[in-house]
Amino acid sequence: MADAPDNAKAKLARGSIAGHLVSQTTPAIIGVAAIMSVGVIDAYFVGQLGGPELAAISFIFPVTTALSSLGVGVMVGINSVVARALGEGDDERAHARANVGIVLGVVAGILIGLTLFALRQPLFALMQADEAILPLIDEYMAPFALGFPLMIAMMAMNGVLRGQGAAKSNTLVLIVYSIGNWVLDPILITGAFGFAGYGVAGAAYATLGGWVIAIMTAFYLLGKHHLPFDLAATRNCDWKTQLGAISRVAGPAAFTNSINPAGLAVLTSLLAIEGQAAVAGFGAGGRLQGLAVVPLLALSGSIGSIVGQNWGAKQFDRARLALVQAGAFCLAYGLGAALILFAARGWFAELFSEEPQVLDATVNYLAISVWGYAGFGVLIVVNGALNAIDKASNALALSLTRVLLVMIPIAWLARAALGTEAIYYAELAANMLGGLIAAALAWWVLWKNPPKQSA
Repeated sequence: MADAPDNAKAKLARGSIAGHLVSQTTPAIIGVAAIMSVGVIDAYFVGQLGGPELAAISFIFPVTTALSSLGVGVMVGINSVVARALGEGDDERAHARANVGIVLGVVAGILIGLTLFALRQPLFALMQADEAILPLIDEYMAPFALGFPLMIAMMAMNGVLRGQGAAKSNTLVLIVYSIGNWVLDPILITGAFGFAGYGVAGAAYATLGGWVIAIMTAFYLLGKHHLPFDLAATRNCDWKTQLGAISRVAGPAAFTNSINPAGLAVLTSLLAIEGQAAVAGFGAGGRLQGLAVVPLLALSGSIGSIVGQNWGAKQFDRARLALVQAGAFCLAYGLGAALILFAARGWFAELFSEEPQVLDATVNYLAISVWGYAGFGVLIVVNGALNAIDKASNALALSLTRVLLVMIPIAWLARAALGTEAIYYAELAANMLGGLIAAALAWWVLWKNPPKQSA
């Protein structure tokens, strides 16, 4: 193996791979857990209102998750261009790109939010939401759509923080948003201190309140770092060039991140034929699943920097070792989390609803879907590694294959024979087969056909 590079900035190309995996992933777990917990808390308090309300939130969840992926794309794009400019020593260009990115995010958020507001009712009718819960969905989606630019602004500012390497500040923004949502949820949904609450709409208002608090925090933290929000930094920059640089990264990243929630939206629409209880159970189980896979999601984000630095430094064996160790963790953790959720699935289901049909649907979903966590972890970790070595097209193809060639066809074809369980088995198959295909693709790209290693 070649000697480690004499480059102080490539710290991950030296030292213990396992140590780097732990040190890079642990902070990310906190931020990801905070974000994922918002959906669980929302579902818990909305579930106290009744089955129809929980079903409404279950329809909403994949749509809002897909929309959030657009925010992730903006964040990734800004992070990339800011980091590269700083790495090149061009602080002025980095500052300009940071502020152009924030402006771009807000403008895009306004356009998307207005479009969503106009199309919200036809969208959920297309997803097979019945007339009884469409008004409940609209109670949430109307304020959510109008407030959507706030979410994009928060993610854009976080992209600037991440691009500067301000990991703790980035995590703090996510934590502040989540805590704001936690505090506001019980007050605005079910009511407290003599206040009656707004029902389903209260969940949307709580989210908007969390975004406002997070933006204020991000604005303050940006001022503490090298690239504060200052529109004057954009006066003499080439807007077209900077917008193009951000969009080239943000577009593909947003599309890749939105594939899975789009697939879940299709599954939800197929479940709608089986009734509200099936949708509510699927939504409640999905939120528990989102919380259970937080360490895997965090690992998929941190693996990129480790593999990327070592691959760029031609430390190919170290890059492969990082992926092997990360994959082993996915298998061990995925199996452990599955066993816990499977064993306590009844207790977890009761957290969201007391209605017998919803409880049965949640329990059945958890009994089947949890066994795919390990495969899902392998898939997203491999995706992170492929992106790090400039194989983003492979990562995109892998995600498309999982959803379009496995998940949706199995759900559609098996629906007549298995009913609601066809949806659960489709997700299980997508995760297990996706993990196997990802492992094979990783072997082909990183082991079978790698670039020549330096002596």
